Amino acid sequence: MNVLEALLSNGVLAWGLAACGIAQLSKLINELVVHRRWNPKVLVETGGMPSSHSALLTGTAAGLGWQLGFDDPLFALAAIMCFVVLYDASGVRRAAGLTAARVNSQAQDDSQKPLKENLGHTRLEVLVGSVIGPLIALPGLVLLGSPLQVAQRLFPGMGPLA
Repeated sequence: MNVLEALLSNGVLAWGLAACGIAQLSKLINELVVHRRWNPKVLVETGGMPSSHSALLTGTAAGLGWQLGFDDPLFALAAIMCFVVLYDASGVRRAAGLTAARVNSQAQDDSQKPLKENLGHTRLEVLVGSVIGPLIALPGLVLLGSPLQVAQRLFPGMGPLA
């Protein structure tokens, strides 16, 4: 199996990334509905509702648990990584963003570029991202499988990737 075929047959990776992408795309929809403005920059910015990092990690961890078993050491590692990232997003990174906002409000010199303030997430943003991950990844894995499996069902005559 070549590298491309191996990547395309990894459903956990694909659905974890899909959960992240959907969470990130929902930021644009949130921007349109709540703030009534078109701001595609939110697609590549950190922070905001929901946390796409949370969706990525919880979706990937749930997928690993589903495929390997929730008693597998790799699931344990993925779960621990989730806790670290989720804590960091709502704790350390959020505090850094709040500190940046204070520094920016006290800046006397307009020639200095302001610090980025939207770094972390509120607990609600982390929670919503954490729910999106498994809600996207698990049905995707169970109902559709990996991208390679989807392609093979759509194109039955498709042979191995060279």
